[in-house]
Amino acid sequence: MKIHKEGRKILFFTLLILLVLNLLLYNFNAENNTFNKIFSGVSAVLFLLILQFFRSPYRNLLLHEDLLTAPADGKVVVIEEVEEPEYFKDKRKQISIFMSPINVHITRNPISGIVKYFKYHPGNYFVAWHPKSSTQNERTTVVVESNAGPEVLFRQIAGAMARRIVWYVSEGDEVSQGEEFGFIKFGSRVDIFVPLDTEIKVELGQKTKGGQTVIAQLKTPPPTLFG
Repeated sequence: MKIHKEGRKILFFTLLILLVLNLLLYNFNAENNTFNKIFSGVSAVLFLLILQFFRSPYRNLLLHEDLLTAPADGKVVVIEEVEEPEYFKDKRKQISIFMSPINVHITRNPISGIVKYFKYHPGNYFVAWHPKSSTQNERTTVVVESNAGPEVLFRQIAGAMARRIVWYVSEGDEVSQGEEFGFIKFGSRVDIFVPLDTEIKVELGQKTKGGQTVIAQLKTPPPTLFG
């Protein structure tokens, strides 16, 4: 288990502040030992909670050209046919994975290919399950032309707690399935949009592991004798 780079500075300053506060209490509030012990216990719990937000566990990644793997740890909360207005401007199948504060917050490429489109959108901070969160919250949109052929759109969406999205990709990049494409601090959700003929491999309520759980299979043209 490693600590993700996005959390190292936060953890350092959190630990420093908590240590200073505890030292001040034990020096200037020594007569109230019970309160000091309670505060120390709360400090330890708070630090451990923040520590688990930024854990980066080892993953044995699943690699397959036409299979989409989950871009995040969490739970499948949406599987439906929708109109995608930003890039495709037509109907697509949408799969949404909700990341709770106790999930790993790394976001991973669901498929290998070339980044054809990227855009960051500042926005609101509705709770992640709010219907408007997909179009009005702070978010990023990434479109990858997969090695299998079809284009896949995936979107990091900030929620009520998550107010900082980090991304590591830009247009023209070649990305590999399962590798990190970003981080959502303190969790939220990821939406994936795929062609209508894509076969969905997950169910509502199913838990996912980023880079491991197969969520869909793209339909690819059959090979021909002439390539």
